[in-house]
Amino acid sequence: MWAWKIGPAIAAGNTVVLKTAEQTPLSGLYAAKLVKEAGFPPGVINILSGFGKVAGAAISHHMDIDKVAFTGSTLVGRTILQAAAKSNLKKVTLELGGKSPNIVFPDANIDNAISWVNFGIYFNHGQCCCAGSRILVHESIYDKFLERFKERTLANKVGNPFEPDTFQGPQVSQVQFDRIMGYIEDGKKSGAKVVTGGARHGDKGYFIQPTIFTDVNENMKIVQEEIFGPVCTVQKFKDEEEAIRIANKTVYGLAAAVHTENINTAIRVSNALRAGTVWVNNYNMIHYQSPFGGYKESGIGRELGSYALENYTEVKTVRIYLGEALFG
Repeated sequence: MWAWKIGPAIAAGNTVVLKTAEQTPLSGLYAAKLVKEAGFPPGVINILSGFGKVAGAAISHHMDIDKVAFTGSTLVGRTILQAAAKSNLKKVTLELGGKSPNIVFPDANIDNAISWVNFGIYFNHGQCCCAGSRILVHESIYDKFLERFKERTLANKVGNPFEPDTFQGPQVSQVQFDRIMGYIEDGKKSGAKVVTGGARHGDKGYFIQPTIFTDVNENMKIVQEEIFGPVCTVQKFKDEEEAIRIANKTVYGLAAAVHTENINTAIRVSNALRAGTVWVNNYNMIHYQSPFGGYKESGIGRELGSYALENYTEVKTVRIYLGEALFG
């Protein structure tokens, strides 16, 4: 994440102020230590810690800051846009929330698909903007897929993230833990079926069982809203047209995935999905040369690659006439 934000700004010759989330200040300070050891001149990169409503707001409203790149919730992204409009009309790029679909077609390699679907939702404890939280499976393989996916989910070790065999650690805070558990309870009350998980893991810390919901409809909160935790929904689709319709029926458009052995299906569906990144037969594989960002309420602009550099530069036209005067 640091490279995503710092790299393009420095490459364009800018001074950088990096504001960390209030829950994770130590990672930013450690990055600052490495920056110093690498020999960067003083003042090129500056780390600012603090609460968003204080430090983040100050950055967004500052008249001498020309560009803000934000990664976080859509709600906060809106406030940053408002602050930019009320201050110096600074340029803003936003990498915001997601409710990304992971589509499994009947000709997919089932073992490969389950491995990537599992990684796509439970990576980083589900606290990932592009988490594949809506899993769409063709009706002909739905039962087989669900049984195998449940087995894979139950095999994920939840525990101390410093232990090498741990797959899923705790949520970042009590607030986030409570928020996720609130979504799980809402899903249950709305009539969705818990296939596995759906409760706290253990009796200490902010651990949540990897959770799969089925029997959901497209209007449920757990289908439409970003949970940002180890919770996913699995839905059936009957054909390609329905898969695309369900996948696009959300305010978000950050990422998606298509699992199929047919390259024509992969290209056709990828083109129809309203998402900034579409993975085919993999998930969450990000390369520094490939632009990353979202459609719709998942953000504005792109990070990584040459597209990111454009956000930190201004285009100027200078026209010099060297001939004789034409007027006067």
